[in-house]
Amino acid sequence: MTKEERAVMLFANNYNCAQSVLGAFALEEGLDLETALKLANGFGGGVRSGDLCGAISGAVMVIGLKCGFHKENDLTQKAYCNAKSHEFVEKFKEKNGSGTCRELLGINIRHPDDHNTPEAKEAHQSICPKLVASAVVILEGMDIALPS
Repeated sequence: MTKEERAVMLFANNYNCAQSVLGAFALEEGLDLETALKLANGFGGGVRSGDLCGAISGAVMVIGLKCGFHKENDLTQKAYCNAKSHEFVEKFKEKNGSGTCRELLGINIRHPDDHNTPEAKEAHQSICPKLVASAVVILEGMDIALPS
C-alpha cells in the first residue's frame, strides 16, 4: 500500500486529515502510529476552527520528523526545516487554491458543532480525501534531506 493509499484509508476510517497524513508517514519516520494519531488529533478541521487545513498541519509534522531542529542552537537545522515547511505550504496552496480549511471546503466550520452539519459532512467526504492525498503526494515529491 502506498502512503497516499494509507492516508486516504486512515481518513476513510474516521481519522481526521492531520492524523491521516501524519499516520501515513509515522512508522517510517520512527513514530508509532498510536502516538501519531493522538498527537494530530486536535489539528483536523483547521485546528477545529476552520483555519489552517489539517492536511497541512499533518504534513508539517512529517517534515518536523524528517528534518526538525532539536539540538540546542542548531540554527542551520532550524532554518532548513522552517524553509521546507514553508515550501510545502506554498506548494499545497498552489495545487489546491488555499491553505485555509473553511475556504477549501467552502463552508463555515468555526465552531465544533459546525462540523456536524450535513454540508460539512458532505464536504468532508467529497473534498478532504483529495486534500489528504494531495498533501502526501506533495510531501513525497519534496527533497527533505538533512543538510550537510
